[in-house]
Amino acid sequence: MSLTMKQLKQRCLRLLPAVDKILQEKELKEIGEEIPRHLIVEAVQEIVTEKRAVIRGAAAAGELEALDLSPAFLACRVRERVREEARFSLRPVFNATGVLLHTNLGRAPLAAVAVQSLQEAGRSFCNLEISLKTGHRSSRYEHVEALLCRLTGAEAALVVNNNAGAVFLALNTLAAGREVIVSRGELVEIGGSFRLPEVMTASGAFLAEVGTTNKSYRRDFERAINERTALLLKVHSSNFKILGFTAAVQAGQLVELGREHNLPVMEDLGSGVLVDLTRFGLPAEPMVQESVAAGIDLITFSGDKLLGGPQSGIIVGKREYLDRIKSNQMARALRVDKLTLSALESTLRLYLHEERALKEIPILRMLTVPAAVLKERAKVLASQLAAGLGPKWRVGISQERARVGGGSLPLAALPSYQVTLAGRRVGTAKAVRMLRDADRPVIARVRKKKILLDLRSLQEEEDGLLVETLLGVLSQVDKVETGGGDGR
Repeated sequence: MSLTMKQLKQRCLRLLPAVDKILQEKELKEIGEEIPRHLIVEAVQEIVTEKRAVIRGAAAAGELEALDLSPAFLACRVRERVREEARFSLRPVFNATGVLLHTNLGRAPLAAVAVQSLQEAGRSFCNLEISLKTGHRSSRYEHVEALLCRLTGAEAALVVNNNAGAVFLALNTLAAGREVIVSRGELVEIGGSFRLPEVMTASGAFLAEVGTTNKSYRRDFERAINERTALLLKVHSSNFKILGFTAAVQAGQLVELGREHNLPVMEDLGSGVLVDLTRFGLPAEPMVQESVAAGIDLITFSGDKLLGGPQSGIIVGKREYLDRIKSNQMARALRVDKLTLSALESTLRLYLHEERALKEIPILRMLTVPAAVLKERAKVLASQLAAGLGPKWRVGISQERARVGGGSLPLAALPSYQVTLAGRRVGTAKAVRMLRDADRPVIARVRKKKILLDLRSLQEEEDGLLVETLLGVLSQVDKVETGGGDGR
């Protein structure tokens, strides 16, 4: 006599093991030393509750028959859950996307010396705001201001939490309640849908657009100047380019106009770069030193893009304006901590020896490494993966362009090489999901059902760990897809 659905559900509910019985399983006893018991108990209760809900909500007998309600199976599910919850949410990943300054992946990785400085500052007290010479209170910005001035030629400098904050603080200080004149073609939108006009509005400044989308002239700025004008603003279109029939007002022209009308001139460089990258075949990017030399009164740029440091917004320029900005009460709300300053100082010190900076700052190394070097790395990685994965995976090499990203060098298409992976019997989407779920996640591109691992955005010293991670994850993918394993 066949059982009714109600009887089947009641039987399954009786088979559902008690919490204490699941806790006695070997899998949970083994993790008891590394994970607090109350977290394990909570996870067991959650799993039992979820299974009970599945049983009660089943619509067909087949659903109930497919359930594994054994204590051992449920203990495995609990172990997976508590280990997942115990993992840090923010953790390192392999950037195999071919986008070097990937905003979603944290932009520029830090140089080794910067990481070391950050660790030392983080685990101990430090002289953040005390002068070791006088014993009196000092400014936290002294640790990097002299370096920034030396590297850029500026009279003074200030560091805040990011470049949007730097722009906001400068405009709020110098132009709140007054007008800022800017070319219509330079009203950019930066990452996360933060738009320059909205940053200006939040600062209390009033926007005065001049020119057209593709053309602006000195006379456009001059005609717009009136008694309410506080500042002339130039914005580097670092995340896009207008090509063709164009005209833009050069920095020198704005400086000349500003002097004639006793108005400060500010330039937002966005990415900011301290070395000439054109000698490596990259498009010209305005250097901070050039803007200072041109006479721009205030220059703002990011610390975590082409500079290769921690997230920060840097303001350099004339002392009279920086002094006013430093005294703005909002400067405290936007200030950086000892960790940012320690990492930034170490990064800036590398620039005192340019060749050392090119060698040790990861983003500069990624930008300038010859494609031939990437090709050789790709060959080695492909060989190791082919040997480890066997015939179930097709391993190859492709040659496509990488991108700088992060709103930097938008026209730069960097020659690069990729290791390609395609499973003969394995779903690519499943493999990509499991790579993201690895202890050290692998973030890659997919094209034509192939996983692409771009060597230009991968750091060479991590190649060995990358291969180890790929072999471990992709072997599990094969088990899952072919019916082995536990059904994850």
